[in-house]
Amino acid sequence: MGKAVMYAVVSLDGFMADDKDEVGPLFDWYGNGDVTWSFPGGSGESRTTQASADFMLTQYRDVGCIVMGRRLFDLTNGWNGVPVAGEHVFVVTHEPPADWEHAGTAPFTFVDSVEAAIDAAQEFAGDRLVDVAGGQIGGQALRLGLLDQVVVNLVPVVFGSGRPFFATGALDDPILFDNPSQIVRGDRVTHLVFDVAKR
Repeated sequence: MGKAVMYAVVSLDGFMADDKDEVGPLFDWYGNGDVTWSFPGGSGESRTTQASADFMLTQYRDVGCIVMGRRLFDLTNGWNGVPVAGEHVFVVTHEPPADWEHAGTAPFTFVDSVEAAIDAAQEFAGDRLVDVAGGQIGGQALRLGLLDQVVVNLVPVVFGSGRPFFATGALDDPILFDNPSQIVRGDRVTHLVFDVAKR
């Protein structure tokens, strides 16, 4: 069964967006280099350093599907029915959209819990990776012990407040990670990979 990996771009103080859901300079590094590349199966192009390109292409090469929450789905309109990585998207929501224009044709499945979504995604992905979105869904998956890895694309900016990367809420005990298994420096971003011990 494929690994469940939480990916996101995050500020130094742990936010994926500001209070208005704007990402500010978090994604500037996608356009500040001289190497052009695209996510596997994606149509958009990025320009980064060679180090960032190699890291991102390696990380996303084996993604089979994505697990995301309803908030991200609504903010992006479900990427207009086209997964940004992998072949399928599992959306965690208690109320699937009734009037989404891509319903019935897009490779999206609506599931009512994080556990059920990750189970379905791992079954779909087989031995490929499951990309678990950061924020509420990733935070719940971390608390439940369902993540195998956390990939942090750390950008040197401080927001002060906003949408937290983990969004776990209060914890009875801290969740400790080992030292990163990978560290890659790009321009205006540092890529870190943490393995998560299953609880």
